[in-house]
Amino acid sequence: MTPLEIGILAIVALLVLILIGMQIGVAMLAVSLVSVIAMRNDAVALHMIGSVANDALRNYLFAVVPLFVLMGLLVTHSGVGKDTFDMFERLMRRFKAGLGMATIFANAVFAAITGVSIASATVFSRVAVPEMRRHGYTGTFATGVVAGSSVLGMLIPPSLLMIVYAVVAELSVGRMFLAGVGPGIVLALVFTATIVLLARWRPRFVFERADSGPDTGPISGFEVIRKSVPILALVLLVLGGLYGGFFNPTEAGAAGAFGALVIALLRRSLTAPQFWQLMVEAGRITVSVLFLIMAATFFSRTMAMSGLPRDLAELLLAGPIGPYGFLLLFVALVVVLGFVIDSISIMLIVLPIALPVAQSAGFDLIWFGVITVIAVEIGLLTPPFGLSVFTIKTALQDTDIGVGDIFRGALPFVGAMFVTLGILVMFPAIATWLALL
Repeated sequence: MTPLEIGILAIVALLVLILIGMQIGVAMLAVSLVSVIAMRNDAVALHMIGSVANDALRNYLFAVVPLFVLMGLLVTHSGVGKDTFDMFERLMRRFKAGLGMATIFANAVFAAITGVSIASATVFSRVAVPEMRRHGYTGTFATGVVAGSSVLGMLIPPSLLMIVYAVVAELSVGRMFLAGVGPGIVLALVFTATIVLLARWRPRFVFERADSGPDTGPISGFEVIRKSVPILALVLLVLGGLYGGFFNPTEAGAAGAFGALVIALLRRSLTAPQFWQLMVEAGRITVSVLFLIMAATFFSRTMAMSGLPRDLAELLLAGPIGPYGFLLLFVALVVVLGFVIDSISIMLIVLPIALPVAQSAGFDLIWFGVITVIAVEIGLLTPPFGLSVFTIKTALQDTDIGVGDIFRGALPFVGAMFVTLGILVMFPAIATWLALL
């Protein structure tokens, strides 16, 4: 059997193992080990897996993962997300469907200090959905807005998916963060336009009764300052320090985690047992991510050894579909995988094969990374997996809202994400101009 045939069988075996329920990282390690033994011998395979474990995880850069994860957990626990929503709720109260817009903008700001979509979904399902329900919005729309806007957490920096992509593609994490700013703003604006159009053309989808707006008075200047200072301080500390050249990504993560800890302590929202629990949770998430990265690195080297990415690039790019035909197939594959697999696993499975093809096609890998992240995030909103949707359902206290209602509410925002992908394909500079500075 030729190495190319082994590579093809390895991909088929990986998908079969995942579908029957084996953990992604274990499946990738097992398939890679067997494939290398088949192509070479067991001594090479064992040496290779040891080399991968050493090379893949000893990099100083990987310290950024637990630090940003811990920062996100601390920010979520300290109530900063609620303050962010409260501030935008008051500012947008005069607009029709203003609470929906407030949720989008609040999630965009919250994304700039957490970087985890699930954290956004958890916080805003408890904060925004009850408020929107109280003011006459349908449960379908309220949960759909939260689900849709939660994906901003993986696009607007800092972003865990951006870190993973940068590591796999061997790109600068700082540049990947910069590349997410423009597309994140565009996606937030497209989401806002979607809400405006729904409120005008599908009012029954948005409102159960006339939106009377919040019954609170105008927000005072003191309250704006009180609620916005922690958010702005963290954004300035992390992103200002990173882009101003004061911190590298790992140092920015450490500064952000420390800043989030100070905010939680000043608000007296964190006890010693709770802090220990957050540390354990951050460790659990970090180990899961790093194990997947190690397994993906082994899988990537196995694919390179088989020659499959090179042959696939020649086949796709020399054929009738061309570079943008490949891009369309890639996005479609990622979205379909999102039906059943989580975001990080999708990236670690497809990127070892897709990156060499994208590079041969002449695509900017930073722009390709932004496209990949948005396509992957669509899977958070689509059945049957829809991780953000199930997170919202779990966090909600409203038994009248079912999983199907949340999926229907998220559907317009899935469409908005496809529109954003189209905009980025037509205007790639949106993703690359900041990263090239």
